[in-house]
Amino acid sequence: MNLMQLMERFKAWPEFASNITHWEVLPKREGKYCEFPAYMDTRLADVLKKMGISRLYSHQAQSFEMARSGKDFVVVTPTASGKSLCYNLPVLNTLMTSDPGARALYLFPTKALSADQVDELYSMVEVSGADIKTYTFDGDTPVSARNAIRKAGHIVVTNPDMLHSGILPHHTIWIKLFENLKYIVIDELHHYRGVFGSHLANVLRRLKRLCDFYGSNPQYILCSATIGNPGELAEKIIGRPVEVIDNNGAPAGEKHFILYNPPVINHQLGIRKSSVNETARLAGTFIRNDIQTIAFARSRVRVEILTTYLKEQLSEHKVPIEKVQGYRGGYLPNERRYIERGLRSGEILGVVSTNALELGIDIGGLDVAILCGYPGGIASAWQQAGRAGRKTDLSLAIMVASSAPLDQFMVNNPKYFLGRTPEAGIIDPENLAILVSHLKCALFELPVGEGESFGAAPVPRVMDFLAQEKLVKKSGDKYHYTSDIYPASEVSLRSAAPENFVIMDETDNGRAIGEIDQFSAPELVHPEAIYLHRSQQYQVRRLDWDGKRAYVIPVSVEYFTDAESKATIKVLHADSEEPMSRGITKGIGDVSIARTVVRFKKVRFHTHENLGWGRVSLPEQEMHTASFWVTFPQDLNIVIGVGHERLAGALYGASHILREIVPVWALSDPADIRAYAMVRSPFTDLPTIYIYETVPGGVGFSRRIFDMFDDIVEGAISLVKKCACKDGCPSCVGPALEIGEGGKSAARRVLEALRK
Repeated sequence: MNLMQLMERFKAWPEFASNITHWEVLPKREGKYCEFPAYMDTRLADVLKKMGISRLYSHQAQSFEMARSGKDFVVVTPTASGKSLCYNLPVLNTLMTSDPGARALYLFPTKALSADQVDELYSMVEVSGADIKTYTFDGDTPVSARNAIRKAGHIVVTNPDMLHSGILPHHTIWIKLFENLKYIVIDELHHYRGVFGSHLANVLRRLKRLCDFYGSNPQYILCSATIGNPGELAEKIIGRPVEVIDNNGAPAGEKHFILYNPPVINHQLGIRKSSVNETARLAGTFIRNDIQTIAFARSRVRVEILTTYLKEQLSEHKVPIEKVQGYRGGYLPNERRYIERGLRSGEILGVVSTNALELGIDIGGLDVAILCGYPGGIASAWQQAGRAGRKTDLSLAIMVASSAPLDQFMVNNPKYFLGRTPEAGIIDPENLAILVSHLKCALFELPVGEGESFGAAPVPRVMDFLAQEKLVKKSGDKYHYTSDIYPASEVSLRSAAPENFVIMDETDNGRAIGEIDQFSAPELVHPEAIYLHRSQQYQVRRLDWDGKRAYVIPVSVEYFTDAESKATIKVLHADSEEPMSRGITKGIGDVSIARTVVRFKKVRFHTHENLGWGRVSLPEQEMHTASFWVTFPQDLNIVIGVGHERLAGALYGASHILREIVPVWALSDPADIRAYAMVRSPFTDLPTIYIYETVPGGVGFSRRIFDMFDDIVEGAISLVKKCACKDGCPSCVGPALEIGEGGKSAARRVLEALRK
C-alpha cells in the first residue's frame, strides 16, 4: 500500500480513528522564484544548473543580495527549504570573483552536521573547477592535515567546541584565517538556546577580539528553523544588529499532521496505552509497506527501547532487521555515517532518533515522521515533523502523546498547538559563571586592557579576583594570564561538566562503544544499570568515577533500568520577592542543588511493569542555579481543608503539575526545569514549592515563571479539572500511589489558593 492508501485505511480503522484528537491538512505550497543575479559567476551558475536548479527561491535571492550589501542577516525558513545555498552562494561567489584570498568560517552545532554540509560544499567546488580549498576541522581531523587547513583553507567548517578549544587559543598559527576572515556562517541558530547559546555568545566575543587584533571585520550569515525571536536571538549571540529574512520561497507538498492520544486502559488510575508501544505499532505498519519512516523519541533510553520493539516486530514479519536503525548521541562517528548513508540510499527504511536528527543532516526525503511524545517545544515539533516530505510529495506526521501533563495539554488543545508561535530562544550571555570562564580564555589568547569591556563583566573586579587565584598578573594597563592551566580545557560549552564518561566493553578488550556526559552518567551508567546501544543490552559492572569510565558486558535480559534521584535545595540569595493573596509569597533567586541517584527500578520490556529495585551509591553532584519559589503560610493545611498528614502529598501533586506545565509559558525545554516541594523549607520555615533551572547559573527561565505565574496557575488548574482520573494519574498531579488518598483534590486546592 502507498501512503495515501494507508491514511485512508487509518481513517476507517476505529481502533486508530477513535484516538485522533485532530487531523490537520497543510495544503501544497507553490514556490516563489527569482532569476540568477547578473553578478553571479558563470561557473557558479553552471554548477546550479547541473544540480537541477535553474532559478533561486525568493529567500535565497534575497540572501545573495543582502550578503552583497555587507549587512549581517539571519535566514528563517522551514526544513528542506534550501537554506545552505543562502550562505554557500555568496561565499563561493566572493571567492570566485572579487576576493579570491578571502576566508570563511562555518559553524555547525555538531560534527555530524559539519561533515554532511562539507560534502555538499565540496561537490559544488569540485564541479565548478575553482581553486577553493574546503576543509572540515574538528576532533576527527588527522594531525597531518591540520597544518594545510590553517595555511590554505578558504572555507573552514567546524563546530563551536572546536573553535573554543582548538582554534581561538592557537590563533598565532591561524593568522591567515584571522587576517582574511570575511564571512562567519552560523547554521541551525535555533539550536543555540540556554547554556549552549550563552557559551557561544561568549566564544564569539573572544573571536571578535582576535579579528580586531588581526584587522578583519567579518560579516555574519545565520540560518535558523522557525523560532519566535530569530532576530533577537541572533543579535544576542553575535552582539550586533541583524536583518531578518523570513519570506520562504520553497515549494512544499501536501502534509497531514495527526494528533493521536492512546486510549485509556485504566480509567481509575488514568493510565493510557504506552506511547512507545503505540509508536512502534504505527511505525512498523509503514515500514512493512516500504514507506520510509522516522520516529523521534525524547531520550536515549527510549530510542533504544523503540528500536528494539521495531526490530522484534519486523523480524516476525520476515523483514530484515537491518532495515531499522537507532540514531542518537553517544554513537561513534562511523556508526552515524553508515545510518545517514543508508537513509539517503533507501537501504534503511526506518530510523528511531533523539532530536539529533532534527538538525539539517541530509538523510533524504522521508515519507512519515512519528513523534513519540511532545518533544518539549512547538519549534522542535515542527522541525521533527518537517523531516518527512520531499519537495512536492505527500507526507504525514503523527504526534503520539504520552500520559505526561504537557503531552495531554497539547494533544487536547490542537488550536494552541497548531496556532502557537514557536518558542523564543532564550540565552543569558551575562551568566557570571559562563562569562568569567570565557574571560579567562580571552586572557590566555590576548592580554586584556584595563578599560576593555567583555560583555557586562566588571573587568577590573574580575581581574582582581583572578589575581588572588594566581591566574592573572597586571603589567602597566594590561592584565596577563600567568597560570599553567589551559583554561579552554576546563570549559564545556554544552554542560557544566568538562569531561564525558567513556563506555567500554570488557569482553572486547575494553573497546569504546559510546560516551555520555557527566551529569547523565549517574542515571544511565550506574553499577547494574542496563545500557542500551544499537538494540544490544549491556550491563554496567563498574563505574570508575575518577577515571570517567563505565565498564560494561553484553547481556540478554527482559528489562531495562530507570534511575531515581533525590535533591536537596538551599537558597543562597533572593533577588525578588512579591506578596500574592492569602499570605502567599513568590520569589526568585540563586540556589544550590545537591542531587544524587539513590536507587533504580527494573522495568519489563513491552508491559513496562516494575520487576524490582536496586540501590545506587555514587557521589553527590552539586550545582548552583536560579530558581522560582512560592511560599505558603504555616496553616496551609487549614486553608485548603486537609489534615496535616496529607499536606506533603498535596504539595507534591501541585509541584508535579506546575513543573510539567511551566515549559509552555517559560518557553523552555521540559528538561530545563525541575520542581521540589517541601512541607517545611529550611530557608523559609514554611511550606514551599521550588521550580528550579537545571542549567548551572540559570538562563532566565525563573524570571519568566515569576512574571507569568498567574497564567501558569490557570493552565495547571484547567488541566487538573479536565483530567478524567479519579484521584491522580501521570496526566495531571501524578499517580495516586505517590500523592496519597484524596491527593488530586488536595493538590487542586493548593493550586486554587495560588489564584489572585
